[in-house]
Amino acid sequence: MSNPTHTLQKKIVVFASGSGTNAENIIKFFQKQPNASVVAVFSNKRSAKVLKRAHDLNVKALHFDRDALYNSYDVLHILEDINPDLIVLAGFMWIFPEDILKRFPNKIVNIHPALLPKYGGKGMYGMHVHEAIIQNKEKESGISIHYVNENYDEGEIIFQAKTDISEEDTPESLAEKIHKLEYKHFPEILQQLLQKKSQ
Repeated sequence: MSNPTHTLQKKIVVFASGSGTNAENIIKFFQKQPNASVVAVFSNKRSAKVLKRAHDLNVKALHFDRDALYNSYDVLHILEDINPDLIVLAGFMWIFPEDILKRFPNKIVNIHPALLPKYGGKGMYGMHVHEAIIQNKEKESGISIHYVNENYDEGEIIFQAKTDISEEDTPESLAEKIHKLEYKHFPEILQQLLQKKSQ
């Protein structure tokens, strides 16, 4: 009996709004994996560094505006053509529209730079999160990887990792700690999700 070792490669699409360090880390991680790859990066900002990072790594880079996401179904139709196994939000600042959520149930994943449900919701992103955590003298923070639903940061949590906060920590030093957790865990959790979908 033959053992079919070649399976169809899983497809990942990344959405990002900013510099795209997480997106780049995910792309590079999956470039070393035989069973999955990032096939496209979408950004709602034409000047976002993430588009250049994707282009430099030979990944299709696409810019779209608010109308293409919310009114004309253009983004939805492109996603339907790609038919990704996972849609990954890596620093994407807009809420995802219901038509895409319904079309790709349990396939849209976000990372948040805090231990949800604390420090989540509208306006809680990037340095705003770290500043609030330091101001409130929290003893720990971390990352939350979760499924995306129609509300900011309220989808089912898939994975969390923690880091201690010392009295010397600043929002900037906390951001560094959180980035390390993101780079270490985000690609690995995405890979685990894809493996579960294969079973």
